[in-house]
Amino acid sequence: MAQHALHLLFSYGTLQSEQVQLARFGRLLEGSPDALPGYRTTYVKITDPDVIAASGSDLHPLVVPSTADADAVDGTLFRITDSELAAADDYEVDDYARSEVTLRSGATAWAFLDARTSNGARTADEPA
Repeated sequence: MAQHALHLLFSYGTLQSEQVQLARFGRLLEGSPDALPGYRTTYVKITDPDVIAASGSDLHPLVVPSTADADAVDGTLFRITDSELAAADDYEVDDYARSEVTLRSGATAWAFLDARTSNGARTADEPA
C-alpha cells in the first residue's frame, strides 16, 4: 500500500468481500480476525442499486447491541487510509452509522453499526 494506514476499520459484513474491496478501494485490504463483544448480527434489506451491484446482494448483515454476555460478532480488522475510510462511508447506506468500538483484542476501531442503536458510542460526526 503506497499510503500509510491511518485508521482501523472493523468489518463483519460485505466490506470483507474481495469484490466489494476492489470496487470501493481499488485493492484488496489486508486484515486480521477480531470480534466485537456485546453485539449480535441481524440483517437489513438494501435498496441502493450501487451497493447491491457491488455486493451482489440486497440483504446485508447489521450488528445491534445484545444483552447476552456471550454474544460477539466475528469479523476482520483492517488498516485503511483516509480516502479508503471516506469510500467506506460512501458505500454504507443510511441504516449504518460509523461508530468507534472496542474489539475483543483491545483495539479501538471504526465499525458500521445500526444507526438506530448506536449504543452511546462515539460516531464519526462527534469530536474525539
